Amino acid sequence: MSRIDYFNDPNAPKANSVVPSATAIVRDDAGRLLLIHKTDNDLWALPGGGHDIGESVADTLVREVTEETGIAVEVDGIVGLYTNPRHVIAYDDGEVRQQFSICFLAHPVGGSLRTSSESREVRWIDPADLDGLDIHPSMRLRISHGLDSERRDPYIG
Repeated sequence: MSRIDYFNDPNAPKANSVVPSATAIVRDDAGRLLLIHKTDNDLWALPGGGHDIGESVADTLVREVTEETGIAVEVDGIVGLYTNPRHVIAYDDGEVRQQFSICFLAHPVGGSLRTSSESREVRWIDPADLDGLDIHPSMRLRISHGLDSERRDPYIG
């Protein structure tokens, strides 16, 4: 399924759904950030995905990161809550979803890099190399918050 992200676009379609999701700032011992090159919008992003009935949101994060990257993680904390109603995602099946994402800090505890049906490429990226990647502004905001060692309180917005 393909998608189009609308961010602060006055011509964006109106949202018709909200699905809680989780994303992860995962860094290895060298300080590199775990990113995926998504198949649905051809952008680089933090790993993560939609929350399923019957699981905690932390379980969602662990499951999604493992599914998309092959890396097992443990949750360390919360980067922020991203619920901007001016960020909607239009899918080719007619769903227009308002962003609702909880971004977590996590660390790797095992596994090895691999792709999935949602990730055409998976890499550990040095933060200095992020500017060379095509990353959506809302994802860049999460990454910026997650890499900010001075930030003490979760972002809420």
